[in-house]
Amino acid sequence: MAAKRESKRARAARMRREYDRLREFIPVTKCQLDYRTPFELIVATVLSAQTTDRRVNGVTPELFARYPDADALARADIADVESIIRTLGFYRMKSKHVIELAQALATRFAGAVPQTMEELTSLPGVGRKTANVVLGNAFRIPGFPVDTHVIRVTGRLGWRDADETDPEDIERDVTAVFPPGEWTDLSHRLIIFGRTVCTARAPQCAWCPLNDSCPSAGDFLDLPSARTGTRRPAKRRTTAHRTTKTAKSKRTTTKSAKPPRTSTSRSREAAADDAGPR
Repeated sequence: MAAKRESKRARAARMRREYDRLREFIPVTKCQLDYRTPFELIVATVLSAQTTDRRVNGVTPELFARYPDADALARADIADVESIIRTLGFYRMKSKHVIELAQALATRFAGAVPQTMEELTSLPGVGRKTANVVLGNAFRIPGFPVDTHVIRVTGRLGWRDADETDPEDIERDVTAVFPPGEWTDLSHRLIIFGRTVCTARAPQCAWCPLNDSCPSAGDFLDLPSARTGTRRPAKRRTTAHRTTKTAKSKRTTTKSAKPPRTSTSRSREAAADDAGPR
């Protein structure tokens, strides 16, 4: 018999219960990017695409010491910016983006970072996720950044439909369940939870505080739980891969193994060598 489909009301109630547990599990939240001003945060967030916050935090002190505001960065030599952020992925494209961003701030907003979604997303290199990061953290305006961790965790927890992967749709559906004042910390907690517990390759379900209500827990714990289509962790795939690889290796070794050399075979090889060209 097919599992009973969870109603929207039941799902919303479960989401609130699970978030209450996450608040206990992760009592303190903060933006993982180091910044002192809205300008530093928006630049750091643009730089954080396709790389880790730790790497960004490693280059921004020098970048902001040399270019402390939009006016200074707008006049920067792109080669100098590239040399500072070279350790980041796509550093050439990011150097171009942050200089263009600074130029737009300097010319259109007198060097200040705007405080609306429409104005923020009109800036070069700034999408909805970056805008939500800036709004929620720099200005305390409710924002719910949706990154790869949020997409993965909300999918595994069943906080969204399995076929719903558009970040804006996820933002709309998840924030509809929670008060605006929780949106920024909710995103922080989901991101931290995704980095430390509900990881992409090997989720730590055994000690996850939500493993008794998470609809995907059975996929990773071999519990008698309904399967939701969530992919098995890479750790298991890797084990299977190693087993297959070992078996193939054994077969290859068996096929390629040579019989021990006898004195007769050695004599024949010596004779063949002697008969060859000198």
